[in-house]
Amino acid sequence: KSKLVKVSVLERQIFDFLGYQWAPILANFIHIIVVILGLFGTIQYRPRYITGYAVWLILWVTWNVFVICFYLEAGDLSKVIYHQIHLSLGYCVNVL
Repeated sequence: KSKLVKVSVLERQIFDFLGYQWAPILANFIHIIVVILGLFGTIQYRPRYITGYAVWLILWVTWNVFVICFYLEAGDLSKVIYHQIHLSLGYCVNVL
């Protein structure tokens, strides 16, 4: 029981230390694993690994393009959310 408590406390410390960074770190770890499996599938010619890697690569590139566009605020992507208030006189006011 003591080891389990120590492991859970250590895990909690790590996640608290990482804060919001745990998701990108986990995604990068998964990406590294998938790349290794994709390379292994290419060398060994395993169609299932190659197909899985191709699907993952499409998702990964799509996600990165979205993040870049969101960061650059391209198109309708914006970090600021505007709320419109319609007044009874027909005026429209944008509020942050």
